[in-house]
Amino acid sequence: MKQDTRQAILDAAAPLIHSQGFHRTGLKEILDAAGVPKGSFYFYFKSKEDFGLALIDHYAEAMRALSAGVLARADLAPLARLDALFAELCGVMERRGCERGCPIGNLAQEVSDLSPAMRERLSLAMDGFSRTVRALLDEAAGRGELPTGLDPAATSAFTVDAWEGAMLRAKTDKSPEALRRFRDFVFNRLFV
Repeated sequence: MKQDTRQAILDAAAPLIHSQGFHRTGLKEILDAAGVPKGSFYFYFKSKEDFGLALIDHYAEAMRALSAGVLARADLAPLARLDALFAELCGVMERRGCERGCPIGNLAQEVSDLSPAMRERLSLAMDGFSRTVRALLDEAAGRGELPTGLDPAATSAFTVDAWEGAMLRAKTDKSPEALRRFRDFVFNRLFV
């Protein structure tokens, strides 16, 4: 029961914080959305920072779940799977009207200078996405499909960094143009 209620709080909080921010979303609002009685938050989380750490894990798990189907497609070559993953992520942003951006990126901008523990957890979450990209680039390199001279480790980090920047720009402009530029540059110029 405790785990179910804890998860319900995270499930209710995730979209609120994604759209409003960590500091602008009050505990009462989160608990009301989760249907959990006031005052019980600290039964499930030691502090708001502890809650923030769990929320980062929640967002990272949601990203892994979103990615899993695309990454499991054995019918696609590694770079095609990577392109399909970014196409799916672009589609999510476009369906939202290019609002909200990346929940991990948003939290990184909001709390990284305020909470060392959350900054470290956010860094781990971004590293996890970089490892996903790197695994596909390593596979592509092993098949001779990655251009000579592209180091999979540095290229995966650059790709994730560029993606986060494209999402920020798409959110700022309320336009998918930056996402399209990202995919065009990465898949039609960098990986050819």
